[in-house]
Amino acid sequence: MTRRARLHPHVTTVATDDGLVLLDERGGRYWQLNTTAAAILEHLARGSDPRTTAEHLVSRYGIAHEQAESDVRTFLERLRSAGLLDSAPDTDRPTR
Repeated sequence: MTRRARLHPHVTTVATDDGLVLLDERGGRYWQLNTTAAAILEHLARGSDPRTTAEHLVSRYGIAHEQAESDVRTFLERLRSAGLLDSAPDTDRPTR
């Protein structure tokens, strides 16, 4: 079964000129994502795996592939540790 990065249902998103804001409605904390982090989240939420997402960063920003993979991996780890990702397998439930 495929799993994709999906924000937990208690996380609300708001697009800004500079990226994306994530609001954890359980605790009232929020995170400001820059445009690069917002692009990473968008690709992952659409079902791209971390490697494909990293390849997008390489082509868009001209960074080394190893750096892009590290950035995506670190970003996912931070979202997980903050409790912002839903760990349930994909269903017909839409992502936010």
